[in-house]
Amino acid sequence: MIISAGNDYRAAAQRILPPFLFHYIDGGAYNEHTLRRNVEELAQLALRQRVLNDMSSLDLRTTLFNEQLAMPVALAPIGLCGMYARRGEVQAARAADRKGIPFTLSTVSLCPIEEVAPAINRPMWFQLYVLKDRGFMRHVLERAKAAGCTTLVFTVDMPTPGARYRDAHSGMSGPYAALRRYWQAALHPKWAWDVGLHGRPHDLGNVSAYLGKPTGLEDYIGWLAKNFDPSISWKDLEWIREFWQGPMIIKGILDEDDARDAVRFGADGIVVSNHGGRQLDGVLSSARALPRIADAVKGDITLLADSGIRNGLDVVRMIALGADSVLLGRAWIWALATAGEAGVARLLDLIEKEMRVAMTLTGAASVNAITRSSLVNEGLI
Repeated sequence: MIISAGNDYRAAAQRILPPFLFHYIDGGAYNEHTLRRNVEELAQLALRQRVLNDMSSLDLRTTLFNEQLAMPVALAPIGLCGMYARRGEVQAARAADRKGIPFTLSTVSLCPIEEVAPAINRPMWFQLYVLKDRGFMRHVLERAKAAGCTTLVFTVDMPTPGARYRDAHSGMSGPYAALRRYWQAALHPKWAWDVGLHGRPHDLGNVSAYLGKPTGLEDYIGWLAKNFDPSISWKDLEWIREFWQGPMIIKGILDEDDARDAVRFGADGIVVSNHGGRQLDGVLSSARALPRIADAVKGDITLLADSGIRNGLDVVRMIALGADSVLLGRAWIWALATAGEAGVARLLDLIEKEMRVAMTLTGAASVNAITRSSLVNEGLI
């Protein structure tokens, strides 16, 4: 296991969470080769140490879609995160807001848009899946717009669910799943008290608002399974581009040709991502795919990246490979499960400190100064 602040929180979260929740967020598809490569290949990139440069005016700030960020990091959308801490989406959003970075609310959050958006000062980002139920998509987009969400993160790498075998073993799905989850909760009293008892309602706030009735975990699994849309193509996104006037980011790009298609489509940004290794096992790590995509479209579209980022050094590495900013995923949900808002805030402080050390010792006084020349080993390029 690679040592990092993110993985320290992972170990703590594993002790606190019922196994079905821990393994749902921790696991990947099939044999999890891509999940592991995301972390390992990024960590293997060697930074080029430079000394005796004046780093007294080091600046981590950057501008993304006309928003100023305190550092080039946003919190990625994570479904069900209200099951990891009491009203978890609100707590995570507050931590991001305090740090001066964006929080992205998942379509399948427990807390609805209308609960999270008023809890923070900066505009929230909103993530949407491609779903068969276009009525739901329009409904939730209208609500996101009304709540002041500025940026739409459109996830396109889930036309069909990935084969996540850990979920069947852990009790997230499979025979007697509900009974197994209740038993696990009883064996994890801290979680049961904080979230199980006092974190209610345990329904999908955004979906419930559309369906007009509470939607629980079983509904989540069934509703999503019925609504994945393998027929989706670029033309199906055109009405969303017309409807959504703010920045639109396409999340789930791993190939240069798809990146070029996103530019032609008129997207404002893309996220180079393999969904954290949770969809198709055996594909490239994000770190390996990113340089090729940057060579193809850098300057034509804003580039973000996720998958495998565990600390501030990883943020610097991804930017050196071509990203303008990154989305942080598992690391913040582990911190949330461990210590709520304070845990996420502490993690973000650690990432900032790690970035400052890395930038100081690679001679990069600003985010724009982090380039491929900041790397020694360009073996992924």
